Amino acid sequence: LPMNPRLNGQVQHVVSTLKADLPHLFETDMSYDIYTPDIVFVDPVNRFRGKLSYRLIFWSLRFHGKLFFTALSFDLHRVDAATPNTVTATWTVQGRLRVPWSTRLYFEGSSTYRLTETGQIWQHVDSWDRSPGKILRQFLPAWISP
Repeated sequence: LPMNPRLNGQVQHVVSTLKADLPHLFETDMSYDIYTPDIVFVDPVNRFRGKLSYRLIFWSLRFHGKLFFTALSFDLHRVDAATPNTVTATWTVQGRLRVPWSTRLYFEGSSTYRLTETGQIWQHVDSWDRSPGKILRQFLPAWISP
């Protein structure tokens, strides 16, 4: 079946918006016009619904990132329309915690965005390459870490 050219343009808008926004998510706010009002977000530690909650999680990431880290980056590797209603992104988060010992936060992940028939994101699901506990253990000094 040929894809609706208008929808194809909307999917491309979603892809280009994510490519522009994600690399800077720890520094600046994102564009929220590509998300439905009742967006569902799921990652290994959170699950919530609604655009206000979605905006708050990214505000919290920026706030806590500046407070607790001397360096923090979101390295976007790829964003693709996997199907007409699914966009995927792969990325790496890296950082250095603001503590007297040396720390290095590092984990890789992927985001799957599900789109409505009109091309807005209604679901965002993140997966990580390690458990939240293993990520938190990166913050411990070497003499404590197992």
